[in-house]
Amino acid sequence: MANSHWFRLPCKSQDIQLMGTLNGGQSFRWTKLQKNNKEHWLGVYSGKVWLLQQSNEAILYQVFESNAKTQRESHYNSLLRQYLHLDIDLASHYKQWGEKDLNFKEAAKQFYGIRILRQEIVENIFSFICSQNNHISRITSMVEKLAKFYGDEICEVEGITHYSFPDVERLAGAEVEQTLRDNGFGYRAKYISQSAKLITDGGGQKWIDELKLLEYEEAKKKLMILMGIGAKVADCICLMSLGHLQAIPVDTHIYQIAAKWYLPKLAKQKTVTEKIYKEIGDHFRELYGPLAGWAHTVLFCADLKKFQDGKEEARPWVKEVNKSKRLKV
Repeated sequence: MANSHWFRLPCKSQDIQLMGTLNGGQSFRWTKLQKNNKEHWLGVYSGKVWLLQQSNEAILYQVFESNAKTQRESHYNSLLRQYLHLDIDLASHYKQWGEKDLNFKEAAKQFYGIRILRQEIVENIFSFICSQNNHISRITSMVEKLAKFYGDEICEVEGITHYSFPDVERLAGAEVEQTLRDNGFGYRAKYISQSAKLITDGGGQKWIDELKLLEYEEAKKKLMILMGIGAKVADCICLMSLGHLQAIPVDTHIYQIAAKWYLPKLAKQKTVTEKIYKEIGDHFRELYGPLAGWAHTVLFCADLKKFQDGKEEARPWVKEVNKSKRLKV
């Protein structure tokens, strides 16, 4: 059911930047639209389709659902506030990080208001399994296929039918691997199928609920049991879905940032070993404190040429091949 009413979530534009937050490689379910000469963001979250528009004093939005039940603005505001992590006083953290690090202070001039999204765990796990050795448009296509093949139809908006992300049990079906292979997922088809089966064999929602209760290091270890999830992807999930804001996903972007500005001794390394991975993460955690993963995300956004000149597509948290130096991450 399309709800044509525009709701309003009070939030100053300095406190959130939708471009960097929704288009910086955290989620693959948001699309930028130009409507009436204004920038809008269309995406799926919590089984609903959202259309967001940023103003100086608020986020204006519409919600589209398959359920005919009309919800109050307070209900939608609560969902959106949670998703966008608006309970965190970001300005004070930016100030602290900038005082500790001049590189961050410079990056923050353009990349203010970058929020860590609170994402649904199952969607995040399988989205980042798709991200391996991949680029953002193809990851987006794969995530949408998973939703279309195994999720529930929500409704049609802007001429496109939108689907919720499937429950893990649907991804554990006997035919899933072959279906995904037939639709261009390659080796990731097996990773998705086998990981879904491991989770369902472990109790499904019970496995997820237990994951939520674990401390950072234990949660990361549990995630790495899943096929196709290494340290970097596990850190993405810890950071974006489990509330472990100290998690630092180290990809080649972050390695290069660390080698150039923070740990120059790493410049001669051709392989990011487990030891180097931990050294980079620990350096940023010591520098920035308990929300180090959030601060590092701002540096990541600032480093992407996509945001610098609009000519190169972002490759979020995934292996990037530098043609002059091949790095194993």
